[in-house]
Formats: sequence, C-alpha cells, structure tokens
Amino acid sequence: MAIQRLNSEQLYNTAELEKLPCKSTKELAPIDEIVGQERAQKAVEFAMSIKEKGYNIYAIGQNGLGKRTMILRYLNRHQHEVDSLFDWCYVANFEDIRTPKVLKLPFGVGAKLKQDIDKLITKLVNAIPLAFDNEMYISRAERLKNQLAAKQQVELEKISKDAKERGISLTLTTQGDYQFVAMDGEELHTEESFEALSKKEQDYFGSTIDALEVDLREMVRQLTEWEESYSEKIKKLNDDVTLDVITHFIKQLKLDYSNYPDIKSYLTELQKDIVENADIFLEETGEQGEIATASLDKKLPRRYKVNVLVSRKSDDFPIVVEENPNYHSLFGYIETATFKGTVFTDFSLIRPGSLHKANGGVLLMDAQKVLEQPYVWDGLKRALRARQLSFTSLEKEVTLTGAVSLDPEPIPLDVKIILFGDYRTYQLLQHYDPEFSELFRVTADFEDEMKRSPDSELHYARFISSIVHDNNMLHCDRKAIARIIEHSSRLAGDQSKLSLHSAHIANLLRESNYVARQANSNMIRTGHVEEALSNQQLRVSRLQDSVMESFINGTTLIHTDGVAVGQVNALSVLSTSDHMFGAPNRITATTSYGDGEVIDIERSVDLGGSIHSKGVMILTAYLSSVFGKTARVPLTTNITFEQSYGGVDGDSASMAEFCAVVSAFSRKANRQDIAITGSMNQFGESQPIGGVNEKIEGFFDVCGIKGRTSEQGVIIPRSNMHNLMLRPDVVKAVEKGEFHIWAIDHVTEAIEIFTGKPAGEPSEEGSYPIDTIYGIAQAKLNALRK
Repeated sequence: MAIQRLNSEQLYNTAELEKLPCKSTKELAPIDEIVGQERAQKAVEFAMSIKEKGYNIYAIGQNGLGKRTMILRYLNRHQHEVDSLFDWCYVANFEDIRTPKVLKLPFGVGAKLKQDIDKLITKLVNAIPLAFDNEMYISRAERLKNQLAAKQQVELEKISKDAKERGISLTLTTQGDYQFVAMDGEELHTEESFEALSKKEQDYFGSTIDALEVDLREMVRQLTEWEESYSEKIKKLNDDVTLDVITHFIKQLKLDYSNYPDIKSYLTELQKDIVENADIFLEETGEQGEIATASLDKKLPRRYKVNVLVSRKSDDFPIVVEENPNYHSLFGYIETATFKGTVFTDFSLIRPGSLHKANGGVLLMDAQKVLEQPYVWDGLKRALRARQLSFTSLEKEVTLTGAVSLDPEPIPLDVKIILFGDYRTYQLLQHYDPEFSELFRVTADFEDEMKRSPDSELHYARFISSIVHDNNMLHCDRKAIARIIEHSSRLAGDQSKLSLHSAHIANLLRESNYVARQANSNMIRTGHVEEALSNQQLRVSRLQDSVMESFINGTTLIHTDGVAVGQVNALSVLSTSDHMFGAPNRITATTSYGDGEVIDIERSVDLGGSIHSKGVMILTAYLSSVFGKTARVPLTTNITFEQSYGGVDGDSASMAEFCAVVSAFSRKANRQDIAITGSMNQFGESQPIGGVNEKIEGFFDVCGIKGRTSEQGVIIPRSNMHNLMLRPDVVKAVEKGEFHIWAIDHVTEAIEIFTGKPAGEPSEEGSYPIDTIYGIAQAKLNALRK
C-alpha cells in the first residue's frame, strides 16, 4: 500500500448535527433516560420491576460517568407502583413497655393520628383533674369514706364496751396500735398498783386481756376487709369517673378511625390504660411534664404519645440518597434523655434511619462508603435477608453488656438498594463475600463511551439540554452544542465515539455558562465553550509548560530540521492526575562490532518497564529476520531514550527505535523534522498506540518553539486514524501544507519517509537491492563479516 499523507478532513470529525431540529437547547426536549447506557438502563428497569428478595442493584463504572445522576433522573421521570407506601409509627405496648408496637398505616394517616392523640391527651390532662375536683365526686367519695368510718366506729365501740364491763380499757398507743389495760376503778392501773394486786386478780386480768385480744384481732381482720372493699369501691368510682371523661372524648376518634383495625385496637388499649393509670393525670408534682421537658418534648404523659417514624405527605415514590451511610444514619437509633441524674429512654425517643425513609422505594449509596463504616455492611445484609428493620442497639452489640434498653417490634422492609462502585470494589465483594451475589443479583454496567452517529449526536444534544435545564443555565446555540459533542469525541479519543464521562461535560457547561454570563450574553456560544476549554487547560498545564520551557531554553536537546544518523524523534505522553500532554523524545542507536545483540540501556539500568522491554525484544526479532537469516549480525547495538531520567514503559516507541537502529546499520541519516509513534510486531507491521492526539500536538508545539518549516510532520500507525481529533491550529496547518501527518501500515514505510529511499524487498536468497536502505545496511554487514 502506498504511503498515505492525511488531509485535514481526516484529522477531525466535525459535528454537523443533521438531525437536530432546533437552533438551541431551549426548544430541545431534555432526555429522560440514561444516555448511551442501554445495557445499564435495562438492568435498572429489570431490577425495579421485580419484587422478589435479592434483586438489588450494583452500578459499576468509573467516577464521573454520572451513574447517580442518570439513575436519579431515570427514577424521577418514570412511574412506579406506590402500593407499598406506608406511614410507620411506634406506640406504647401497655402490657410490656419495653417492646413498643409498630403501627403500619396508609400514607398520610400517621401524622393525623399523632395530632389527634396529642389533642385527646391535652384535653384529658385538663378534664380528668376537673372530674375529680367537683362536688358530685367529692360527696360520693366522702359517703364511701363515712360508711367505712361508721362501721369501724361501731366495731370499736362494741369491743371497747365489752372490755369496760370486764374492768379493762381499750387505749391507743403513741405508735397508733390498740392495747388493753386493766382498770383500777375509773383509773388505769399503773405498774406499781398492778403489782399490788393479788395473784388471783392479776391472773383474772391476764386471761381476760388474752381473750379480748383474740376478739381484737378478729375485728382488725374485719376492718382490713372493709378497707379493701372501700379501696375497690373508690377505685371503681375513680375508674367510672375517668371512663366517663375518656369515653366522651375518644368516641369521635374511634368513629374517625373505624376503618383501621390496628388503630381501633390501639385506642381500646389506650382507653383501658388511662383508666388504670388515671393518677398520671392527677400528679401534683407534674413529674411527667418535667420528664417531657428533659427530652425536649411537649409536656404530655409520654406513654400516650404516637411516635411517627416515617410520615409520607403524598404518594411520591421514596428515592433516598444516603451520603454518609454510618450505622445510625442508616438503621436509626434510640435516643436517651437525662432526668434528675438518671438516663432514661422510651419508644418516643426512637429515631428513623435512611432505610426507614426509603422503605417502599429506593435507597442509593456509595459502595465504598458503606464498606468503610464499621458494622454497616453486615447490618445491611441482615436487614435485606430478613426483610425487616430491627432497632438492635449497636452499643449493646459492641460492648456485649446487658444494659436495659428497648426492644421495639421490627418493621417489615421492602426496599431496593442501589450501590455505586468501581470494578475493583465489585470484584473484591464477589470474591470475598458469598452473600453479595445473592443480595445484589443485578449488575448495571456503565459504559465509558458510546458510538457516534447522527442519531446518537441528537441523543447527546438532548443530554446536554437536560444538564442545561436541570441546572438553570443559559441555553446553548447550535454551534456550541456541536463544539461540546466534538470535545466529547476528543475525550473518548475516537472520531466515531462519544465520551459518557458526564462530569466532564457538566463541568464544561457550567464553566461555559459562567463565561457567557460574564460576557452578558443571552446564550452559550462556541466562543464561550472555547474560552472555558482554554481556562481548563490553563489551570492544569503547569507541568506541560515547564516541559515546553526545557525545549525553549535548550535544556532538552531536540532537532526539528536537518538529518542525523542513528537518531529519531519519538513521541511520548506525560500525564498528571487531571491532564495528559505529548512531548518528543530523542532516541539514539549506536553500533559496535559484536554478536548481533541489541542492548536496551533503559532496561539495563532498571528504568525500562516490562512492556517497553517486550517492544525492544520484538524489534530485535524483526531485525534478525531482516539481516540475520543467513549469518549472525556482527554488530552489537545500544539504544536509549536520551535525557530520560524517569521510568520508560509502553511499546509505542518500538517503530522509532527500529528506524534508529536501521539508520545506524546503514549509516544513512534520518530526517529530524519528522517524529514517529507506533508499536510494531515481529513482521514489522505497525500497531495502534494511545494518546495519538496529544503526541502529534506535542511535536507540533515543539516545532513552533524550534522554528517551523513546511516539511515537518508526524508518522502514525494507520490503525490510529480513527483516534484523530486534533486541535484546530494543527488541522489548519495541515490544510495549508505547513505540517504533515502520514499513516503507515509497515515500518518499512517509515524508513522510506525518514531517509527518502525505499527500505527494499528481499530476493529469493534474502538479499536486498543495493540502492535500498536494507541493501546498503546488508552490504555493510557483509563487509564486516568478511
């Protein structure tokens, strides 16, 4: 194939936007799906439509692909089933206060119930004390009290009279106990007077008092029964009074919530508990209020509150993004409050986590952040396996203490988890956690790039429109859209592809919008995009400028005109974390009498990487097949990258190295106004390399520094032609004939361009014509052999 010199049209794929129906993004409908990610979108659609356990999503792809933005846009713009949306409330379990009950209510009901119960309790706080502070209650209580007192009085008088008839008095001690004392006429016997009595009299009093004490004990038992009966009657009176009050207020609530069995049974239990614990509402000290204040709550009895954990105002599908997935933010927690030096907690201090808020919907998280936080990954797997959320105290698990805490009823969990992560995290999870593939059965694999066609350009324009609309930017005109699409191709490093690194495109749009607003423009135009791109370039190009300065001041030796033997300008790419640029390197080859060995100086001093060494071995193999078929090559060759003090890797200089070696063998000079990049195989065929645009531009810039001539240019493999998306100044120079780019299939074509002579075709015996480069080299080698 003849050597091909590329024309300017082949160096840049201009976006014509044939299918764009409008003049700007203003009339262009934003995209409502994931751009260029059909594979990932189908995976998300599939996972969202399947309800079974384990169909959670792991979204794989590099950072900056806009995985989260795309999935959020897709979720927000598509209809979802909202049958499984509920309000979740915790209420007291009056039978066991340590195990609060869960109420599962249709959305919107929870907040209303809380309000209604708060109103009810507020009314009762005022009404119950009033019911116990009116004449009717007081008179009924007094009557019961008086009845008891009268009965007690009759019995006491009866036993007292009986004792008196026997010469004994019933007296009350200072400790409040009844005791019998013998009488001396109208007076009580003293110890002295009693001692003075005869034995018979003393015995009489003793036996009489013993008999009376038996009667007294019987009477006390009777009195206790009456008191118990009185207490029961008072309790019944109190219960009746409380029940009258609460029935009056709760009747309407029961009617309002008659369609909700859970609420009806809760109201019945609530009513029963208030009747049994009416004294809570009658406490003079207001301790309940103090406790409420201690935990920043309203001054209402805490056991009758409704703790609305999750309240949904509408049937909006819950989509929750958790930026900081630690244990408490994800699974919720139980707060504690301090009251008079004592730490306490109750069901009203239970707080929700992201999983509660996302229940019935989707929770999005970064996989690496989930794995960084202690106990979170295990907790998440446990919740997904059991399909329920339990408030297990992390402190209890970690410290292994048996501290008294709540054990709330678990909440059923129905949620889709979407984890974002890179390939490495995905592979680690697959390899080390057997449960991972059970719980995350759907992989949404995000592409880095998409094919470029008139249809996909329109698609991409709509993607640009969606960024503009979502961020309320100035609209882009047609040429600005085209320029951004062309830049996207440059990012992808391919004329026929578009980059899907949406973070780059979004940043470019933001910066173009800023430039346009600074210029008081009503629209983003091509000039604004170009200025934004040059601003970006300026910010990250410090290293590039310092490398270029070394060519200006002559620190780095390079010739961009003339000829030299055993010397070639090769092209390499240098990169920082956010910028990549090209620069030429001088490769030299020297020969001496030897046994055909090619010595790679970079490898000898441990500066050459393994891929570079492989490239040198391949060119050595081809060299031997050209010149050493009949006899050993009688030369030792040394090749090196001049002024390279860091590591060298990659095989993209192997064609350049071969051209330097052939020049050294033949003593024919290579042109120095041409640079070359490309690797080769053992048959001398050129192979594609990376960073071709940056390499060409790097040499073009150095030519500008050293002095431009109209013969300068770059040789690239033909297989890299589709990667060309060159800067406008390079394209213009090629168009004017001031710079040249050759695309080759074989290293022999490069030798011809460098020397002006053909490399040569071998005869049957393996000899080359004398007027070719291989022929000249072969003659020199044969002379050496003799």
